[in-house]
Amino acid sequence: MIGSAILPLVLAGIIFGSTAMTALADAPYKTYTVDGYGSVTETQTAYLPYKTITKIGEETLLTPTDFTIVNDEYIYILDSGNARVVVSDMDNELVMTFGEGILTAPKGIYVTKDYKTYVADRDAKAVFVFDKEGNLIETYTKPTEAMYGEAQDFLPLKVVANKSGTIYVICESNTNGIVQISPVEGGTFLGYFGTNATNANLWTIIWRALLTDAQRAKMQSNIPATPDNMAIDDKGVIYTITRGEHNDTLKRLNIAGVNMIETTDYPDIPAAVAAGNHDNVFVATQTGFIYEYNNEGDLLFMFGGSDDGKQRIGLSTKVEAIQIGLDDKIYVLDSEKAQIQVFEPTEFTAYLHDALNLFSKGRYEESKKPLGKVLEMNNLFTYANMAMGKALYKEGDYEGALKYARIAKDNEGYSDAFWEIRNIWLKKNLTWIAIVIVVIVILWNVTRVLHKKKHILDKPKAALAKIGEVKLIKQIGYMFYFMRHPVDGCYGIKREGKVSVLSANIILVVSIVFYVINKYFCGFLSKTVRDGSFDVLSDVGMIIIALLLIVSCNYLMCTINDGEGRFKDIYCSLIYSFAPYVILTPIVFLLSHIVSNNEIFFVHFGNLCMWVWIAVMIFISVQEINNYTVGETIKIILLTIFTILIVALLAFIIYVLWSQVFDFLQSIVGEVVYRIGS
Repeated sequence: MIGSAILPLVLAGIIFGSTAMTALADAPYKTYTVDGYGSVTETQTAYLPYKTITKIGEETLLTPTDFTIVNDEYIYILDSGNARVVVSDMDNELVMTFGEGILTAPKGIYVTKDYKTYVADRDAKAVFVFDKEGNLIETYTKPTEAMYGEAQDFLPLKVVANKSGTIYVICESNTNGIVQISPVEGGTFLGYFGTNATNANLWTIIWRALLTDAQRAKMQSNIPATPDNMAIDDKGVIYTITRGEHNDTLKRLNIAGVNMIETTDYPDIPAAVAAGNHDNVFVATQTGFIYEYNNEGDLLFMFGGSDDGKQRIGLSTKVEAIQIGLDDKIYVLDSEKAQIQVFEPTEFTAYLHDALNLFSKGRYEESKKPLGKVLEMNNLFTYANMAMGKALYKEGDYEGALKYARIAKDNEGYSDAFWEIRNIWLKKNLTWIAIVIVVIVILWNVTRVLHKKKHILDKPKAALAKIGEVKLIKQIGYMFYFMRHPVDGCYGIKREGKVSVLSANIILVVSIVFYVINKYFCGFLSKTVRDGSFDVLSDVGMIIIALLLIVSCNYLMCTINDGEGRFKDIYCSLIYSFAPYVILTPIVFLLSHIVSNNEIFFVHFGNLCMWVWIAVMIFISVQEINNYTVGETIKIILLTIFTILIVALLAFIIYVLWSQVFDFLQSIVGEVVYRIGS
């Protein structure tokens, strides 16, 4: 996923031999985003490597584990290998060091805007507080309150503090959550904050209830995970990251400890988190990838990567911390390289940040200008299209909002704009709609009266009846009877020859056509495929293959288990069982074009009813065609499913083996051609 290197390898020695080296070329990685369909797609470079900090003055770092940027004036680096804090200015000149002789195995650091420094020291089992000059002024050790837990150790790893001085500490192996300490009376334990949830499913709960105490003791404990890292923004909002928590990997916790953000695009090995300057948030993985999210948890960018040993600027080995400067530069601490990588935003990202800032403050009209610049550079950038749609919606331009929401696959924005457009249309045309309905009702009643007196509909009815007597038409129309009376319908198929293979094939073709139309042209809110994406041949092929596989496997199982159905009967009854699909799909299709999110339930409910109806009819057809009991029918259906899986597995094995044989033959032919040519 990471692009090839662009920087010459000879720069590596220069970069690591100096205090700081400004980037001279494009990034040695690609930048990705996630579109409205959830697909990862490449986009413009969001951040370029700016410089690498390897020394502070003449001081070298040893296994640094954390750092903080204060007011864009100083960088406080936790030089853990040397058990000290190193303070640098923004030009990488040494200001001072402190903590020597006090710190033991420091892991986390936080510095307030008035330069009060908090250090989490794991082996010392304490949080040390230093003043602006580096003098120790306070030490917080294990809380003595019973609520903390007598058996619970105090092993601080990360620390932050809010403006009132309340301290938040992540402790190793403390699964209760973040330790919250008030500075009052030398440190008062306030309780646990932002506790992660356990991952217990229904099956685990039932299983544990059935086990004995001894058996439960041997099971793996189901306890919440301990956060890996955290950050705090200017508003006092806490951000945490926890690996293995899936959608809750990144959390933004309010004062009550409730998560206010959820993302489906989460990193696998998160190492650090930092709040941005525009209601955005950054997460860095241990392997060097950097994720940027907006305030709703939508992924804006993902870039960076792991260094493969070529020492390329912008790539990392083991990330420990990330910080954001007031100028939106990103600072990433690599503990193995003992350096800080610095990234600067591109023009594309600067425009996006302007839009983020204005949009989050409700200044929608002003946000349109930077959004327009973003869309000029990338007209398919999902967030910009979504934000532009919302901005236009706020202005009352619902047609424009609908257009941008559709590009961004923003269902909520599309639904809101569509609701307004539909209301406007109804207000303009409600009178004409009422007139048309009244005219239709009058014409219908007049026609009925004239038919009673002069029989004007006799000839059309006779013509329709004559058409209905055509054998093929009658066989196709049998599906309406089959839907209402599936038991008698199966008897008609099996004993009375009410249908034919031709009529079943026609219904199959109609079903496939309806499937394709509904898949690619249904209402936007119901659509599951990308606009403009078509793969009709693959769809048709998969349907036909699946149908033949199901019918063949079912016929095989029925034959083995004394079933009475012929292959033709099983095939026709299965096709006719899909009659509800042929009848209801056009209705659901039309409905999908006129509903908003508020009424989309009717589409989902229609689909649910249709498939339940089909499932019931398939069950009845298997039972009646083969003269089975209910129990035997269930058995045959399960055996059919099992047989289909076996056939699919065999097909996969044959495909893999044939691919290997083909590759082998191709390599032999290539070798022969090469030897002949040489």
